[in-house]
Amino acid sequence: AVSTMTTIKLLGEMNFLEVGQHMWERCDTASALLRRGCPLDRLEDPRGATVLLKNLKVTFHPKEQRHQQQHRQVTQLQPQSVLLHLRPGEPQSFEVKFKRVEDYPIDLYYLMDMSFTMEDDLPSVMKLGADLVEEMKNTTSDFRMGFGAFVDKTVMPYISTAEDKLRNPCKRTEPWPCAPPFTYHHVLSLTANGSLFTELVGEQRISGNLDLPEGGLDALMQAAVCEEQIGWRNVTRLLVFSTDGGFHFAGDGKLGGIVLPNDGKCHLHENVYTQANFQDYPSVTHIAEILRQKNIQIIFAVTKEVSHLYEGLRSIFPKCAVGTLSNNSHNILQIIVDAYNALTSEVVMENSKLPAGYHISYTSHCKDHRPMHGEQGRRCSNISIGDEVSFNVSITAPLCVTASQRPSRVIIKPQGYSEEVEVLLSPICECSCQKDAAPHSPSCSHGNGTLECGACRCKEGRVGTFCECNQAELSEVVDPYLCHRDNVSGVCSGHGECVCGKCVCHKSSKKPNHAYYGQFCECSDFSCDHYQGLQCGGHGRCVCGVCVCLPGFSGQACECPLSLESCLSQDRHVCAGRGDCHCGTCVCHDDRFQGPTCELCPSCPSVCTLHRECILCRAFSLGLNHMECEMRCAHLNLTLLGQANDLATVTPSSGHRCMEVDSEGCRVHFLLRTGQRRVHVHVALERECPSGPDVILITAVLSASVVVLGVALLLLWKLLTNIHDRREFARFQRELEQRRWTRVDNPIYKSAITTVVNPKYKEQ
Repeated sequence: AVSTMTTIKLLGEMNFLEVGQHMWERCDTASALLRRGCPLDRLEDPRGATVLLKNLKVTFHPKEQRHQQQHRQVTQLQPQSVLLHLRPGEPQSFEVKFKRVEDYPIDLYYLMDMSFTMEDDLPSVMKLGADLVEEMKNTTSDFRMGFGAFVDKTVMPYISTAEDKLRNPCKRTEPWPCAPPFTYHHVLSLTANGSLFTELVGEQRISGNLDLPEGGLDALMQAAVCEEQIGWRNVTRLLVFSTDGGFHFAGDGKLGGIVLPNDGKCHLHENVYTQANFQDYPSVTHIAEILRQKNIQIIFAVTKEVSHLYEGLRSIFPKCAVGTLSNNSHNILQIIVDAYNALTSEVVMENSKLPAGYHISYTSHCKDHRPMHGEQGRRCSNISIGDEVSFNVSITAPLCVTASQRPSRVIIKPQGYSEEVEVLLSPICECSCQKDAAPHSPSCSHGNGTLECGACRCKEGRVGTFCECNQAELSEVVDPYLCHRDNVSGVCSGHGECVCGKCVCHKSSKKPNHAYYGQFCECSDFSCDHYQGLQCGGHGRCVCGVCVCLPGFSGQACECPLSLESCLSQDRHVCAGRGDCHCGTCVCHDDRFQGPTCELCPSCPSVCTLHRECILCRAFSLGLNHMECEMRCAHLNLTLLGQANDLATVTPSSGHRCMEVDSEGCRVHFLLRTGQRRVHVHVALERECPSGPDVILITAVLSASVVVLGVALLLLWKLLTNIHDRREFARFQRELEQRRWTRVDNPIYKSAITTVVNPKYKEQ
């Protein structure tokens, strides 16, 4: 592959390129340039690098020292800032460590639905302050909590705008009237005073609205963006959202005549949301993005009836947990503790938007030390306090279009945490030799260009490798004539362009890594003959359209091996003595012989069959008569053995082991070795003759078969006869029953009584 970043600093050696070679041919892989004669000290091959700009180690200190001042600064993420020098296409990696540190500060804001249906939950929330502070002492010594309340927008159809309903939406006075409706009221900023939380929550009164969904998303937006009023710190941020109803979202405000979209800004005045009746509800994705930006982890404490609505938000919100409230919220403390443990036991890495063309990947190394890739490479679960996990982050830059003036910035951080890793991306789009450019260099035709990285960058109006030509003075007639190889060829053989009377060759249009070269661009290293789908048969290299074969090969496509190894038969004879070896392939003299070494003859009888008649007549006096046997079989040197097993003891054991069948059907075993004039045969006199048929057994089997078949036929006949008789008897019984009738049923019986009705008779 051609590298766009590897080039050469020719400086004084401007003759690296041959005549007809283009300037881009100075760029190649480092190994290819070295093979072409580029000195190692003139090779420009910039590499990427990773520089840690800020690398504070993760905090480690025992719990008993957490009150000391030197341990107040807590670090869970390492490193904090990284600079990546990125060569296009070459990934750069660095390791990000995360440790769930003991005694990490926590801010918790409790956002409660104050509609009338939540009245029985308020006493449980009042006790939450002291209980939660006491419970969180086991996790951190720096815990703060705040409180806010919400109902809905104070316009129809969300609440009744009647004057008495605006004062008391519940129509009651005992034990106390309801508070006037409101959208969002920030009650208590984050504080470590649990008693103050209990006191202020106890002063709250329930309000009311008309519809079931509440304005919780309005309150959630303000609680997230009003960081100064709420008192959020850059620590673990938890927001508990408690309700027994659903929520209005973007577009619902049109029912009340509110059409302006939510701007996602803080609008608290004297701790009251002032734009509720002028801006629509925020969308769910808008809330999710704000929570991600503000590093807030949300805990939905909702009733069973609406829990399915908030479960659907878990896939949208960055870090989210859902707990089911009891009837009076007495389990709210346990919900918060369980949700906090679940949220903080999982780390999910995320990053800001990458510049166009960049690619990032993660590989996680969690507690089980097994590397995970893809989406699973972004997360680690079941992390306890004190556990440390790591993520290998790899970033790849695209090809350079224009050199960037300043590095791009990407933020990597765990979801729900304020700590982050700043990654500066600095693509390497220039070689270091460009800093040593020499303007008006004498090497570029007496100062008509800048010598930069060993190449002349010509002034406007000058062309040529060394800027030697004035473009305005070039002759359109003479210049192309100098670039013709002969009178019939085209300009630069049709593979280049004529510049200053010299050919500048092009790349192949089909394969950009294939190039033309030569004085007239007449040469290429990809136009040689192919053999078996490979240029030069894979046994040579193409030089200017001609195959230069490796040692041991010849031919136009290096298709002919000079070695005879492929033509040797099993007996190490060339083509088994029946042919000649041409280009690594046997050409057989006799057309009957086939195969790569002329050893196969499908139409030829085997050597065993060829000598069968002579062996049978010489050893067993079978077949040929005596005189014919003596005349035709005198070439046999016969040795008689007893049994077939004795053939295995014959030495040497080389030869053909044969088995033939004689005219009596018996098997004859013999060992045959061919010499130059005689054939040596060892014959086993004991023949394997098949035994005759067992007449008694065959007769008995046939007789038994006839008897069994006869009995079976008789039984079948008897069965069919019986079935037929039963059917006939049943039909007789039915006909007999039909002939038995009474007098009433007699078809020829007629009654003696006749009844006549007078049509004019009418009953009085």
